[in-house]
Amino acid sequence: MTGGLSSVTPGYRALHEGAAWRDVSDRGRLRITGEDRARLLHAMTTNHIKQLTPGTGCYAFFLSAQGRILADANVLCRPDHFLLDTEPETREKIAAHLDKFIIADDVTVEDVTEHTGAIALAGPVAEKLLKDLGAPIPEMDLAQTEWSERLVVRLGEMGSFLLISTDGKDALIQELESAGAAPATAEDVRVVRIELGVPRYGEDITERYLAQETNQARALHFQKGCYLGQEIVERVRSRGQIHRVLMPLTIDTAEPPAPGTKLQSGEGKDVAEITSSAFSPVSSKVAALAYVRVEQAKPGTVLHLGETAATVASVASASC
Repeated sequence: MTGGLSSVTPGYRALHEGAAWRDVSDRGRLRITGEDRARLLHAMTTNHIKQLTPGTGCYAFFLSAQGRILADANVLCRPDHFLLDTEPETREKIAAHLDKFIIADDVTVEDVTEHTGAIALAGPVAEKLLKDLGAPIPEMDLAQTEWSERLVVRLGEMGSFLLISTDGKDALIQELESAGAAPATAEDVRVVRIELGVPRYGEDITERYLAQETNQARALHFQKGCYLGQEIVERVRSRGQIHRVLMPLTIDTAEPPAPGTKLQSGEGKDVAEITSSAFSPVSSKVAALAYVRVEQAKPGTVLHLGETAATVASVASASC
């Protein structure tokens, strides 16, 4: 590991070298019940909900009829319900969106955010720490395993999160800290997220974009049949009609550019727009996410921010 880690926060260091926890109970949690729950979610999202079995999950977009991304969610399949894990800003939006399409369906959408808690755990030794505590670790991303009265959910490169009752949160945090996990701040997690090239809805993904422009193939399933917005997704797939794609960048500066900052090609044309950026102590450069014209989106391509070079990174090595 290179760069200036001597002056970083304990949480950032733990995310890179140990294990760090963060209370993410503010994320939305919607409980979907009823006999028609799988059919409804299958018709409302971009991924294959009907093939999920209890203990498995997937990442999916909710689209408008025009194919614009209204929200994203981690869809967790439980024995008698689905649990949608969402950004804090979109929990009410998704609930209202689903409710609008529930007509004669046997489906109930319940917001359980205030009655549950969630603790995220990440870092290179986070999995070992959980195992040492006796927690079973799911093998696949967004799979879940029960640990006493807790639910462990795997999140790929971003670690895991543990779903708990609100009154069990303090005891879990104490357990994790006693085992060596350090607390991480929201900014610690944000910097690492951008270093990994993981987009966040509300920053890097909004209603402005089409599904394929986000470069999140894990959210899409092309053999699942009809769903809201599917016509646009299929048209883009069959015709290859996207002009920009979300890519990670490394920028040779210590000053993170503001969202909306444009980057230029060697000919001086605007070819990219930054959505989020942060100084990365591990590289002593700025890590960023940006929508890049497809002609310039090949990893290794050098773009320009004035006199400063910005290099397109590889999605394969920078995504979860």
